[in-house]
Amino acid sequence: MQELELEALLRAKFPRDTIEPVPKGEYGGDVLQRIHGPLGQICGTILWESKRTKNWSDGWLVKLREDQRAAKAEIAVLVTQALPKDMETFDLVEGVWVTPPRTALPVALALRQMLSEVALARQSTEGQQTKMEMVYQYLTGPHFRQRVQAIVEAFTSMREDLEKERKVITKQWAKREEQTERVLQATVGMYGDLQGIAGKTLQEIEGLEMKALEAPVAEARPDCRKSKAKRATGTARRGLHRPWAGRFRRHFIRRSWRPALRPGRSDGRAPALVPVRGGNS
Repeated sequence: MQELELEALLRAKFPRDTIEPVPKGEYGGDVLQRIHGPLGQICGTILWESKRTKNWSDGWLVKLREDQRAAKAEIAVLVTQALPKDMETFDLVEGVWVTPPRTALPVALALRQMLSEVALARQSTEGQQTKMEMVYQYLTGPHFRQRVQAIVEAFTSMREDLEKERKVITKQWAKREEQTERVLQATVGMYGDLQGIAGKTLQEIEGLEMKALEAPVAEARPDCRKSKAKRATGTARRGLHRPWAGRFRRHFIRRSWRPALRPGRSDGRAPALVPVRGGNS
């Protein structure tokens, strides 16, 4: 395969890529393929070289690797009719892809896809690193501190306004409570004056009645009756347990007792009081 055939084949298969021949005397190789991604970004470079000889030479690989480094290409491909020993189709030999002309396009498709995926992964990683660096710079820079200060100042102002509103509302509540108490006292006084004039003919108003004060007294009376009943029951029980108490009282009432003086004693003590039975002295 001649250089022109290879160049035309690559242009027809990969129209988005840049296919250009290598200038004479610049570096080795025949065609330089620059692979472009979906967004037009460069994903990699492939250096192509073709040989139309019948015998294989290992020196081709050494020369193509040097040309690859000079062209700064990621991959080098050698298209040749003469293949190394024990090779039937294509293979990677000492860092260089070797393929016959009939498999050149499949190899080109595979290598191009590989370079596109590697470039996409590399760009994703680079984007992450760039974003992390940007976030770090933002967090450590003055703009983030200013933003936080603005938020804190806004919250502080809101809290101060809320505290002022709370004080004003508390003051209004206290004032309204006092006004309500005055209105209630005036209403109660007016109702008392009208009740004193009209008497019982004035209908009672719920909330201004005396039932609430009378209820505890009415409830206390049954307790008093209950305590009296308990005392009566206790007395009766004591009488039942001591039947001799009634006989003793009757016997004591029938007898009359009166004090009498005995003659004085010689020991200087006061005279003793002795009971004297009435009637017979």
